[in-house]
Amino acid sequence: MALESTFVPIPSEVIIPPAAYLAHTQGQLSLLGIVLSGTAGSWIGASAMYWGARWLGRPLILRLGPFIGISAAKIELAERWAARYESAGVFFSRLLPVIRHLIGIPVGILRMDFRWYALATLGGSLLWCSVLAWLGMTIGRHPELLAGSLHRFFALVLGVAVLLAALYYFFVQRPSAKR
Repeated sequence: MALESTFVPIPSEVIIPPAAYLAHTQGQLSLLGIVLSGTAGSWIGASAMYWGARWLGRPLILRLGPFIGISAAKIELAERWAARYESAGVFFSRLLPVIRHLIGIPVGILRMDFRWYALATLGGSLLWCSVLAWLGMTIGRHPELLAGSLHRFFALVLGVAVLLAALYYFFVQRPSAKR
């Protein structure tokens, strides 16, 4: 989970739900432990992104950004967005795919107070890991979801995707369209 919160493309969706599934079906892991360790790992990775961006500074980030798929225009848009929404934006960013991995860059460049960044990251990560753990536990309670009646599972995943897309539009696309 620490790597997941950096620019390394390891999605939390393939870490937390299987762990929660195993916790429910085999009892070897604690569901609370999974959520808390996932949250802590997310915080560690997100903190590394924040401090890396803060210490490297904007010029170096702009120079290195294209090598990891981050253009100057994207950094500037993210900076404006982060300056506008501050810690609330960080909280909701922790719930959005791709954005959750990179939000530390603009807030680190902007030198947002780390205490607020850390609290927002912990809160958003706790919520995200809890939802993913619930999903894994639900599949453990209802093994038929894996055995053939996947339509309910896909309906659930689709509902979550629609919610995330709405959050993405509301917090990312809409503000950038107002420029």
